[in-house]
Amino acid sequence: MTVAQVGTLYGIGVGPGDHELITLKGLRILQQTPVVAFPAGVNGKLGLAQQIVGEWLRDEQVLLPLTFPYVQDADILTQAWQAAAQQVWYYLDLGQDVAFVCEGDISFYSTFTYLAQTLQQLHPRVAIQAIPGVCSPMAAASAIGLPLTVRGDRFVVVPAIYNMEELETILDWADVLVLMKVSSVYEQVWQVLHRRQLLEKAWVVERATLPDQVIYKDLSHLPTLKLPYFSILIVKMT
Repeated sequence: MTVAQVGTLYGIGVGPGDHELITLKGLRILQQTPVVAFPAGVNGKLGLAQQIVGEWLRDEQVLLPLTFPYVQDADILTQAWQAAAQQVWYYLDLGQDVAFVCEGDISFYSTFTYLAQTLQQLHPRVAIQAIPGVCSPMAAASAIGLPLTVRGDRFVVVPAIYNMEELETILDWADVLVLMKVSSVYEQVWQVLHRRQLLEKAWVVERATLPDQVIYKDLSHLPTLKLPYFSILIVKMT
C-alpha cells in the first residue's frame, strides 16, 4: 500500500518589520507555498508577521491564522500548540506544503519552535524546514547606527521573562546587553542602569525598521516611558 506524500512545513523568519528584509529564499518559498500560516492578531488587528508578508502573497493562497494565547499557563499553552498543529496538519496530510511566517528569525524566541515540536510529537513523519531571517537585536543596532559587537565583546540577549537580580549579575560581566520586550519592566531596569551609571550608554528602539520606529538615546532623563510590546533596550558598556 502506497503511503500518501505528506506536505512540508516551512518556518520562515520574515524579519523585524520592514517587508524588504525577508530573505530571497524565504520570499521564494513563501510565494510558491499553497498555504500560509501565521500567528493571529488580537482585537481584530492583523498580526505583525501577516502585515510584513501581506504584499508578497498571492490571491489563490490559503491564509491560516493560528491562535497563540499570551499567557504563562503551561496547560493552556499546550492546548493551543496542539490545536494549531492539528490545523496545520490538515493541509500537510493532504500533501500540501505550509509556510508558517513569524517576525524576526525562526529560531530566535519564535512561536514556530513550539508549533514544530508539537507537530513532530503528534505526527513523527512530518517534514520541517526552517528558513532563517533578520532578528530584532540586529535590526535595532542597525537603527541606532552602532555595531552590536566588536572584537571580543561578550554579548547577552535576555528575553522578556527576567528579574532584576539576574540583570545585575549579567551587567557584572557582559559588554553588550539586549533586553527583549522591555516595556513591562522598563522603570525597574532604568533604576538599575541609573545606579550603575549606564543610562548614557543605553538605547531603546520601538518597532525597529517599521515606519513608526522610535529611538530613545541617553535615557538619563527618561525614567518612565510608555513603550509598545515590540521594544528593545540595548546597553553597550564598552
